[in-house]
Amino acid sequence: MESSSGVMGPISAEDRRFLGRAVELGRRGWGRVHPNPLVGCVLVKDGEVVGEGWHQEFGGPHAEVIALGLAGSDAAGATAYVSLEPCRHEGKTPPCTQALIGAGISRVLFGAADSGERSGGGGEVLREIGVEVVGPVFTHREAQRENPGFSRSDGERPWVALKIAMSLDGKISSRSGQRTPISSAESNEEVQRLRSGFDGILVGSNTARVDDPLLTVRGEIIPPVPPRRVILDTAGRVRLDSRVLEPGGGPVIFLTSTASRSQWRDGVRARGGSVVELPAGRGGVSLSSALEVLRLDGARTLLCEGGGVLGAGLLEAGLVDRLYLIVAPRLIGPEGVPALPLAEPDGWPLKDWEQIGEPRRLGSDTWITLEPGGS
Repeated sequence: MESSSGVMGPISAEDRRFLGRAVELGRRGWGRVHPNPLVGCVLVKDGEVVGEGWHQEFGGPHAEVIALGLAGSDAAGATAYVSLEPCRHEGKTPPCTQALIGAGISRVLFGAADSGERSGGGGEVLREIGVEVVGPVFTHREAQRENPGFSRSDGERPWVALKIAMSLDGKISSRSGQRTPISSAESNEEVQRLRSGFDGILVGSNTARVDDPLLTVRGEIIPPVPPRRVILDTAGRVRLDSRVLEPGGGPVIFLTSTASRSQWRDGVRARGGSVVELPAGRGGVSLSSALEVLRLDGARTLLCEGGGVLGAGLLEAGLVDRLYLIVAPRLIGPEGVPALPLAEPDGWPLKDWEQIGEPRRLGSDTWITLEPGGS
């Protein structure tokens, strides 16, 4: 692998272990630092950890600064393992490159490159004053898994995760139009944690009508910037007294078409929501146009929570970057609503997707994370 300057230093098993620890620390900032990236830092001297830190709050000290503060004078001559290239610009906090230089760090090994126009290039700044710099160690795909919105190279649409909670026989509801709770309490808590780290939460009109969700974050983590609540409603069928239009939470955006009535659109706006009219695609609003609008609105990451038709449409269009499958140990039966009503039964070959990590048990449910193969 090459560093940002085209030269790669040696990567030992110990280097990888400490860098892995930095990644683990960075993940503790999920939802709290958003929309900033997750970053962890480990300072090592003579094989011993002398300081650790992670970016804990949006606008707060960066991981390197926290680790340096804990290390004190022991930081001089140490190696800094950072999951993301140290920043070089003055933002809400001073440049991390200057903090590392001032502390006398002799070597920096970082996982992902910072592609920011102002913040990126910290590795080169350190290298120019004589610090040994190794990185980026991660491939683009590895970097994107940790900070998908921050590392995404495709600026035309958000990075999209699709969450599907289903029974063992692949159903999401006992029958059409009936709300059927499937997930365990532990899974529901994890969904709230997931929401806290996304720029937007997306559902289709059927889910909005049947489940009447708030689409807010209601877990232990309260994000500094609440995610947008987005409803794809081609014909304007969602009721104006729906809970999603109640005060509180992030902004509400309805993506619709000219098939919706002007009175309905005016009603949504009167209740504080916004309405965007989009061109129609196959069977409804153009999904690619919908994602493009959301990206232009500033959404870099999007969590789609259903329903089945919307999820299938995103999958068939190749617009899903990660899939969270929550499988509950129950059977619903043949009258149930399928989780993925694909137009072509063989249109989404699961064998072409890769499992990320090991399946997890949350309560009685099994969580499986998948990504498209080769992406």
